[in-house]
Amino acid sequence: MSAIRKDDFGGRLPTKIESATADQLRQIIASQTQEGEDTKLTVMPGDGKPETITLSPALTESLMALLRLVSSRQGFQMVPLSADLTTQQAADLLNVSRPYLIKLLEAGDIKFTTVGRHRRIKAEDLFAYKAARDAERREALSELAKMDAELLLKGY
Repeated sequence: MSAIRKDDFGGRLPTKIESATADQLRQIIASQTQEGEDTKLTVMPGDGKPETITLSPALTESLMALLRLVSSRQGFQMVPLSADLTTQQAADLLNVSRPYLIKLLEAGDIKFTTVGRHRRIKAEDLFAYKAARDAERREALSELAKMDAELLLKGY
């Protein structure tokens, strides 16, 4: 049994070689992908016998998104929905200050639990809040754009 080296992108950006490799893999997968259908890839494991792997559309899209980030040498985090986040981690994911996040928690906008004196937020609850917040923002921006268009039509 071989040892697996744990070297992820948790605290670093992808190297140029990793970026180029990710871009190459992304192009290979893209060339085999048909919209809404399973993607079939043939790989050559160490034993030399070709093996076909089938990726669902959701898995294909997720893998492609990850490869796009690596190929463009961007940083990223993968957060399981079941993860318990600290207030600082949650604030960072929302791109807000920790004190502002605490206000949201205390106002009941985001569910949380306490462990001792520390608050913990389920990633699933944080992402649900973020999706609702982003939808509200999109709606408000759309309304502003509509009002702006009406003003332009009236000649203001």
